[in-house]
Amino acid sequence: MAMNASDIERLIKEGLPDAKVEIRDLAGDGDHYAATVISASFAGKTRVQQHQMVYKALKGSMDADLHALALQTSAPDA
Repeated sequence: MAMNASDIERLIKEGLPDAKVEIRDLAGDGDHYAATVISASFAGKTRVQQHQMVYKALKGSMDADLHALALQTSAPDA
């Protein structure tokens, strides 16, 4: 089952309320997305930890509804 970009953005923002989120549908099929997520909560975290935070916010969607998500994460510039 495909997931739409607005659902991905909503879930990420629920889990990371301060996040700036940009979602792009890479293949037009609702299964392959790229996301840029900028959040102050990423400060001091490794890239892996940042990605884990995003996956946690997606509440299991990566296992069921979302096939591929290319992530770019960062803390905001000071």
